Order: sequence, then structure tokens, then C-alpha cells
Amino acid sequence: MKVSELQPREVFTIFDEITKIPRPSKKEEKIRNYILEFAKKHGLDAKTDAIGNVAINVPATPGHENAPKVILQGHMDMVCESNDKSFDFTTTPITTVVDGEWVRAEGTTLGADNGIGVAASLAVLTDPKVVHGPVEALFTMDEETGMTGAFNIGNGMIDGDILVNLDSEDDAELFVGCAGGVDTVCTFKYNRTMAPKDFHYLKISVEKGQGGHSGGDIHLGRANANKLLCRFLFDVSKSHEVVLSEIDGGNLRNAIPRAAHAIVGVHSSRKETVVADFNKYAAMIKEEYGDIEPTLELKLETVDMPDFCVDCETSAAVIRSVYSAPHGVVSMSRDLEGLVETSTNLASVKMGQDNTIVVTTSQRSSVESRKWDIANQVEAHFLLAGADVKHGEGYPGWKPNMNSPIMKVASEAYRELYGVTPAIKAIHAGLECGLFLEKYPHLDMVSFGPTLQNVHSPSERMHIPAVERFYEQLKLTLAKVADMKK
Repeated sequence: MKVSELQPREVFTIFDEITKIPRPSKKEEKIRNYILEFAKKHGLDAKTDAIGNVAINVPATPGHENAPKVILQGHMDMVCESNDKSFDFTTTPITTVVDGEWVRAEGTTLGADNGIGVAASLAVLTDPKVVHGPVEALFTMDEETGMTGAFNIGNGMIDGDILVNLDSEDDAELFVGCAGGVDTVCTFKYNRTMAPKDFHYLKISVEKGQGGHSGGDIHLGRANANKLLCRFLFDVSKSHEVVLSEIDGGNLRNAIPRAAHAIVGVHSSRKETVVADFNKYAAMIKEEYGDIEPTLELKLETVDMPDFCVDCETSAAVIRSVYSAPHGVVSMSRDLEGLVETSTNLASVKMGQDNTIVVTTSQRSSVESRKWDIANQVEAHFLLAGADVKHGEGYPGWKPNMNSPIMKVASEAYRELYGVTPAIKAIHAGLECGLFLEKYPHLDMVSFGPTLQNVHSPSERMHIPAVERFYEQLKLTLAKVADMKK
């Protein structure tokens, strides 16, 4: 079966079209044009702002003109992760697969985060069976790498009373709060040295980890490829002279790194010992992570002598600091059981321009002071290692409002449809709601969506029956708001 043939057809037809449109963060031109053409095709009023966000206004169903205006909000970009490093997300559509009750992609992220939210919004705008008051759909750009669109939303783009964010990932759950976040970038400057001729050179790789969302999956204890790589390099360096030529791990600040590699040299007389040590290490890691990382692979192979190496002092500083850097859950919420309060993600290690090695981390917390506390801890850690450290601007969290009227309406809608009262939660991931609330403090907000698993990784998948429940809940929520008065 094709994705476009799934139910609800109104949503999946659009979602199928969206999956064929390359839309990496900061390169949303094609999906933006698709949305604008969609609006034009259906005679809808659309506008854009200077940063690239798109808003579409739809008048109320006759008789419901005095209802509060609802903003349906999602983001245009997707996280681009692939098992094939040569896959070009800027030009190549992903390949979707219907796998039983799930939709997934072939070896890449699916982009249901947040393609399904965009598809549902567009479906609502053109579904003649939907009863609603005034509606505006807002599609933001660059949510995944900086929330750039939400930060810079143009004046006059939205003027609604209620915002329904469609970027959540759990059926039968409503979200009324989220974590804030900030990135911390640590840069090492190194000198090039000659690669020793009497050394044997090895490529050490950690591959095929589960990865996942650095907010939603951080509590699962999945392997961080950067840390596993440097764990071995640190251990080896205690007994053998090791020279570092290349290191690369992870990609995106909001994804747990699934793969990393380094090219290192050891004295030729030590080769066999290091190989034996690596084999023991690989077996140990498979035992440690076997239950949660079934596909994880650690590899070692001989490579040619490189053109240069990183100076010994910087090599040691990078290996030691990455190995010892904080990663994972820092604290749990005391207000909401099971919610991660504060975490940090050691996201990527990259060889940069001008003889630099750049380590990128991402910190999250539902408590603003704790967010900056863990960011400052990361800063202090890498300052001790000799790196230059800079924080990003960060983004605010969304404080839960347990008396939210739209939360109660959305909850009633789900209960009427399915006989289940949805759980009311906050999420450790970052949603754009906190930024909207800063600029529009009057907004009443809720977030919900269908079940997605393993987002931000090539294992991402979406539960088909949950999409239908999600769409029906959205339609009934809009119908209930349509019967309200401002």
C-alpha cells in the first residue's frame, strides 16, 4: 500500500507530497513554495514574513464568525539523518515505506516531525466537512536548528486567541509545557604536526547506534557515539602513545549522536596490542548496551598514513574532555512524575576551519536557572580543557497552565471520540510555544499529535491508526471552539 492511500486520505495525500520535498533546516524554499502554491490552488489568503514563515488565513464556517480565532502551528523543516552518508537531503526525496501499522523511511529520517503537523493543518483548511471559527495556519522555518522562525516572526503574521501546536509525538496525550534550551559550542585550536613514519594508522568507528531525539529520548540511556569513541581512545592513551589525525562524530545539536570515528596512530610495535584491546572493548560495549543498542557496531581498520596529525596537547585535551563531558539526564522534575527536568546532549565533534576542532552541545531544562546552570557547567568543563566556549541565545520554556481552556476542550474532544481521557503532560523537548508566549502573552495554548517513535534518527516511524485519531481530535476540537464566543 502507498502512503497516499492510507486513512485519513485527506491528511496522508498531503503528507505523501510533503515527503517528496527536500526540506532541511534553513533550506525550506521548496516546502515554502509548496505551501504557497497549495494556498493559491485552493483560493486561500497566504502571506510570508521577512524570515520566511508562512501564514494562511481561512474565514469561519458560516454562523461561527464570532468564535475565538485558532492558530494551527507547525514547522516546515525536518531533521536530516541517514544511514547513507552520501544521501543528499537538499536534492533527494526520501523513500517512504508502509510497514504494517507504521510508516517509516528507507534508511533516513521520515520527517513526520513535523510533516504530519503541516499536512494536518493543510487538510483542515481545505476539508469541507470541518466546522470551525476563524482559523490561521502558521508554518515556521528552521525550528530544528534554532527556532529561527519563531524567534523572528513578523509583526501581523498572526492575531489569534488560541494556538494549537501540532508538533507533539504521543497519541492520547496533551502537552501544556516544554523545556527551554541553549546550545554551547566549544572550539579547540590545534597545530598541525608531521605524522610519525614509524606509526601504524587505524580508523576506529562507532556506527549504527539508535540515536534519537536529544529531548524526548535522552532518558533512555542510549549510547553516545562520541563518548564511546573517546572512552576507548582515553583508555588506550594511558598505556600507549597515540596521535590523532581525524575525529568526527554526530551531526545535529538535537540528535543523540549515532556514529563517530577517529583516525589515530600508534607505534608499529604496539599495533597488535591495540587491536587486541579494541576487540575486548568492542565486546564489552556490546554487552553493556546489548538490550538497548541491538545494531551498534564498533569497527577497526588499517588506513594509510595521513598528511598530518593534531598536536599532542590538543589531541589529549579533546579526547579527555569529550570522554569526561556531561551527557544525559541531569535531574528529574519534582513537579511532574517521570519528566526530565534538565539534560545535556554532547551532540557533535567536528574538524572545523582554520585548524579547529568544534564540540557542540545542547542543554535543556524546564527551569530557566537550571538550564543556564548546566550550560555553565559545560562551559567550565571545556574551559579547563583549553577550549574557547560560546553559548547561543537559547530559547525559553513553556510554563504549564493547568487551567488552560483549550487544553480542556482538546481533552474533552478525545474523550468523546475514544472514551479515554488523555494524559496532561509537559515535554522535555523544545516546542516553539514558549517563544510565542513571550511575544503574545494572551495566547491559550496546547500541543498534541500522533504517535511518532525514534524521531531525529533513521529509525523514525509514525503509527498509522494514531494519525486518524489525531485528525479526528483536531477536527472536533475546532468544532467545539467554533461554538464558543470571544
